[in-house]
Amino acid sequence: MYKYIVAAVAATLSLLPALAQPTLPVLPQNPASLRWYQVRTPHFQVLFPQGFEPQAQRTALRLEQVYGPASASLEKEPRPVSVILQNQTTVSNGFVTIIPRHSEFFTTAPQDPFLTGTLDWLDQLAVHEYRHIVQYDKGQQGLGRLAYTLFGYGGLGLVTLGIPDWFWEGDAVGTETLLTRSGRGRIPYFDIGLRANLLAGRRFDYSKAVAGSYRDNVPNHYVLGYFMTTNFKRTNGPNAWSDVLNRYYRLPVYPFSFSNSLRRSAGNGLRVDDLYERTIQQLDSTWRAQQRPLTLTPATTFATTADPKIFTEYQYPQYVSDSAVLAVKTGLGDISQLVLLRRGAPEQRVYVQGLVNNPEMLSVGGGKACWLEFRPDLRWGQRISSDIRVLDIASGQLTRLTTKQRYTTAALSADGTAIIAVRASSDYQNQLVVLDARTGQEKRVLPNLNNDFYLQPRWQADQRTIVVVTLKTGGKTIETIDTETGQHRALLPVSNTNLSHPQPWGDYVLYNSPQSGIDNVYAVDTRSGQIRQVTSRPLGAYHAAVAPGGQQLAFHDFRAEGARVAQMPLQPEQWPVVAPAAPPATAYTDPLLGQEPGTRTVGPILPDSSVSPATPLALKRYHRLSHVFNVFSWGLVQSPTGQGLSVGIRSQDILNTVQAVVGAGYDQVERTANVSADVSYQGLFPVLDLGFRRGGREASAFDQRSNRLVTDRWTYNRVTVGGRLPFNLTRSKYQQFLSLGAYYSGEQVQGYELPTRPFTEVGFGKSLHVLNYTLAYSHVLKRSKRDVAPRWGQTLTASWRHTPFDVGLQARQWAAFGSVYVPGIGKHHSVRLRGGYQRQELLEHYRFSPAVFYPRGQDYVNFNALRTGSIEYRLPLADTHWTLGRVLYIQRIKAMGFVDAAAGRGPVNRDYHTAGLDVSFVFNPLRLRTSLEAGVRTIYNVRTGVWLVQPLVLDIGF
Repeated sequence: MYKYIVAAVAATLSLLPALAQPTLPVLPQNPASLRWYQVRTPHFQVLFPQGFEPQAQRTALRLEQVYGPASASLEKEPRPVSVILQNQTTVSNGFVTIIPRHSEFFTTAPQDPFLTGTLDWLDQLAVHEYRHIVQYDKGQQGLGRLAYTLFGYGGLGLVTLGIPDWFWEGDAVGTETLLTRSGRGRIPYFDIGLRANLLAGRRFDYSKAVAGSYRDNVPNHYVLGYFMTTNFKRTNGPNAWSDVLNRYYRLPVYPFSFSNSLRRSAGNGLRVDDLYERTIQQLDSTWRAQQRPLTLTPATTFATTADPKIFTEYQYPQYVSDSAVLAVKTGLGDISQLVLLRRGAPEQRVYVQGLVNNPEMLSVGGGKACWLEFRPDLRWGQRISSDIRVLDIASGQLTRLTTKQRYTTAALSADGTAIIAVRASSDYQNQLVVLDARTGQEKRVLPNLNNDFYLQPRWQADQRTIVVVTLKTGGKTIETIDTETGQHRALLPVSNTNLSHPQPWGDYVLYNSPQSGIDNVYAVDTRSGQIRQVTSRPLGAYHAAVAPGGQQLAFHDFRAEGARVAQMPLQPEQWPVVAPAAPPATAYTDPLLGQEPGTRTVGPILPDSSVSPATPLALKRYHRLSHVFNVFSWGLVQSPTGQGLSVGIRSQDILNTVQAVVGAGYDQVERTANVSADVSYQGLFPVLDLGFRRGGREASAFDQRSNRLVTDRWTYNRVTVGGRLPFNLTRSKYQQFLSLGAYYSGEQVQGYELPTRPFTEVGFGKSLHVLNYTLAYSHVLKRSKRDVAPRWGQTLTASWRHTPFDVGLQARQWAAFGSVYVPGIGKHHSVRLRGGYQRQELLEHYRFSPAVFYPRGQDYVNFNALRTGSIEYRLPLADTHWTLGRVLYIQRIKAMGFVDAAAGRGPVNRDYHTAGLDVSFVFNPLRLRTSLEAGVRTIYNVRTGVWLVQPLVLDIGF
């Protein structure tokens, strides 16, 4: 989820125009007051905040334990690496990066049972993320090693671009599945999208499988990569990918080099396309054979308004009455929202949610609905809490029941008066908490002496006892817990079965289990312990809910076009009895268990011990300021914004406190060199920035005295210093950000000898001393994948620039402009209305560059006062799946029509009007998963009658 929050922030900030923006972006940090510590092993430095020492000790030892096994099949043992344990957020995630090289574990364990299975969360991260470290260090050979020597990790990162994303994540998922008792490869929900497509006859070509679609559900690179990497290992041996990478890094810089390395390593002409087809053919046969013996249970589906041609899901049903269910609707064309489904009635939208944490735990009771939403901190990007939201379904009244808490799941009692929640504290402790559903006050905290992990609790009918999935050291079980006495009762034996979603009903507790190889609803008789299978669906039945009258069962039923809410009668006498002990979960990787070199070291299941040492690792304080300079890239360096290259060095500490770039560049237009240095200190509430630039300039001017064109070269020194306050105000379905900035910029020149000085230049021995104040605000509705632009939203940018020191050149300018987004005619169309005003005093000294937008296709002219306006209409023209061999895959065609206007007033008054049409293509070149966008723009100048055609290049970058 963390990556989606970061993407949302980045997408929204991209809507804010750049007004004297600093070079270095704001990165997510922890509060400045947080104290950091470290423990070390031979191969790992583990950093952690104060209070997390026991889990840091355990994680360091677990990492050391998997160091050899997780690197064995790639035949590369990495050099020591830093791992940061982030415990100030309720987001569950982990990642590895080489810019700079380190890994981060977000320590709040997820409630999602299809992510962790029966594993401890930190154990899973240790295996999966460490495998990524091995993958990156594998690049330290051949041209990869040369690229690192010349350019640092930035160079190594460029060399790895030819390796498809599916390899990185698929290989890591395969490793976690081979080296642990669970792993995503053993969880049927992990591959359900691919399974649904194949059983429905939807066999996509390789380009579409890699790049995705705006219409169909294309499983992500984790799923695709898991099966493709495992298929190759099953055929060519457990170390097969090591040989492919060895060949790749010998010459990695030409198109399809990875595919060619695969072909040479396989020795049978096998390219990535062939590996994909072979894998899909094998999976299709396997899954069709799995379907043949099934006897399906009938169910009827609630009607929806979903377009069957666009992937749309209805999940997590909760009965509001015997005839109506509340469900979560999402899809390629819909942001997360609550809808009401009724028999014989149209679908009704109830509420559009914000940044939902754990949508699976939607609950209904007493006419109210309850769920959790993430609450980002105002300033610190690594501090994200979770709020409980309660909605009165009839009146639409929404209550934020709690604020800045660490709850990871919550469920209402049947009468809506109490809530049972799981709280994940910052020290990795899990607690069941009973809250008052009206006030949010904590009434009881249930003891958890063994720190078992609780998932998805639900109230029983007595509104005193709960049922909950409990993850213990040996696996999962389902328990009942009396919330007043704290007494536990296990309903199932502890096992490696991935139990989830318990739902009490009478003498039964319904739950999800994959024990047949397909996720279905089962029931345990609380009196006898007998197990019965309730549903038998072709792909999987999830999230059982019982109608208030006790006669009907609802669940969501997965399909290729998206999950639908289905309903069936509750008839226990027709449920077949099944064995209480589920067979071990099978995985596509199982044939490798006897061959994988890592399993011979650590075994197919990580030990169940807590791996606590007899002697704890030495604890040491970690001071951020002692490690702020951490050079990770040198030579040819990409700017932090990704928009330029220079020769220099980049530095960034692993806690994101200080960024620094020192470089030398060359202006090919003026044929002059420059040097620059930028530093950003981001450990305080205001971000502090300092920049210096020295360079050469060259220009020509007409000398009337000599009646000829003269050319001059001069040098400039420019310093910028100031600060900014970035605020994340997101609290709902609207992403909301505010940034305030104040900067001083001073510039001096030497050697300026042209006969005249343009008003936009500093010359004749003059200097320029500017104070610049900026405000940028954005309030924009979340977007679905099919939306071409925000459908609702507002942005505002304002600036004030002046020279208050009465020395050097003098100038003053203030400007403001904003945008309003409203829906267009079609569902995914968007209209953008823009307006701006700029005023500056045209003193005979200096003129600032424009601070508002200007009509497209029209050269900028300085005016005392400038008013601008624009209307844009964006729409998708077609969602395509066009493939041009291995070279190009076109996903979408888009269009935008616009009309721009400007009115300038000053010594000369002038009005401008232009209109135009953009047509662009969203495409993936050379089988890259990252989509690019390019097209053509036509502009008609109403004043001059001239047509202009320009190339249009958007969103190009990695």
